[in-house]
Amino acid sequence: MFEVFRTAVSSLWANKTRSMLTMLGIVIGVGAVIAMVAVGNGASKQMEGVISGMGVNMIMVRPGAPNMGGVRQGAGSGARLTLSDIRAIEEECWSIQDVAPTVNANSQVIFENRNWSTSVTGTTPGYFNVREYQAESGRLLDETDERSAAKVAVLGSTVAKELFGGADPVGRIMRVRNIPFEVVGVLASKGQSAMGPDQDDIVIVPITTAQRRLVRSSFADSVNMAFVQARDASMIESAMDEISALLRQRHRIGPDEDDDFQLGNMTDMINSLSQSTWVMTLLLGSVASISLLVGGIGIMNIMLVSVTERTREIGIRMAVGARAIDIRIQFLLEAMLLSLLGGIIGILLGYGASLGVASVLKWPTSVSGGAIAVAAGFSCFVGVFFGLYPAWKASRLRPIDALRFE
Repeated sequence: MFEVFRTAVSSLWANKTRSMLTMLGIVIGVGAVIAMVAVGNGASKQMEGVISGMGVNMIMVRPGAPNMGGVRQGAGSGARLTLSDIRAIEEECWSIQDVAPTVNANSQVIFENRNWSTSVTGTTPGYFNVREYQAESGRLLDETDERSAAKVAVLGSTVAKELFGGADPVGRIMRVRNIPFEVVGVLASKGQSAMGPDQDDIVIVPITTAQRRLVRSSFADSVNMAFVQARDASMIESAMDEISALLRQRHRIGPDEDDDFQLGNMTDMINSLSQSTWVMTLLLGSVASISLLVGGIGIMNIMLVSVTERTREIGIRMAVGARAIDIRIQFLLEAMLLSLLGGIIGILLGYGASLGVASVLKWPTSVSGGAIAVAAGFSCFVGVFFGLYPAWKASRLRPIDALRFE
């Protein structure tokens, strides 16, 4: 076997340029597979991290659109979620750890000669726990602020930067719809959400203050949404069942009637995202794998040419005692060496390309050991598969015919 291996290496080295060009298809194929899978995995991990950053074990409760005469009505057409509904969820659902109702309004906020259009959210102190917000400076809202409907606000980092520049906003007075609010804290940055909006472009005020002073509604106790945190990830489904049963009872919904509310959770979003990114990664990897197929065909083509060029050599070897299996192993080994060397270079190229994408395009990448193993294994398989026929053809030559070949 050592002699066969040495002969195969010598043969490839004698035709260095042709061997390098033959390996090129495998190099590009393996590199493309690794780079494309790295891009897909990186995007998946980034999106999962962003979604998880919105809050763990979280359930979203929204007022839904009821059916009327078989026609689904628009959002807010009769369906309503109230602050008392949220209090009931907090008190009666044992799988719930925390609840945060929200009232939302878009408004301009003003400080001196600066203004900024942003989202103003009225909520309770539990909002910061559910959404995993931390204070970068100052403090967060507390129950005293909620009970007294205090005119205080906590700013997202984007609003703080746009409105106050580099100055510390804590303790300063800004205006929201010409109503003065004292800034009591600034939130640590969280970046963009999974749906795109900037999570730091927000002003948070007590829900009682928002309902009385900022939101014009026919129903003073209505809320736009509630974020509910289950006690544990394993309790999300039971928590959703409890919330559904409680709201159907409170809203007097019959057994055959549709819900007038909507429930969703982050687990569903992550699973849906994982499915989408898996399909994208599979598609990218499949497209890149075509290069491996083309590279394999190139190896087979060159090996067939090599068999023809070396017919006399094969005849001489067989005449002095080489068996058909020796000839077969030699040519198969040459094809495998071409494929294996191309695979190693392709792995390095793919890893470098993924780093380049992350550095230049600022696109997250994640090179997995599984992708490297699959690409390397597939490149070896390509060498064996496409080298079998040329090796078999070489071993089938008759020594006398091979010796007479010109």
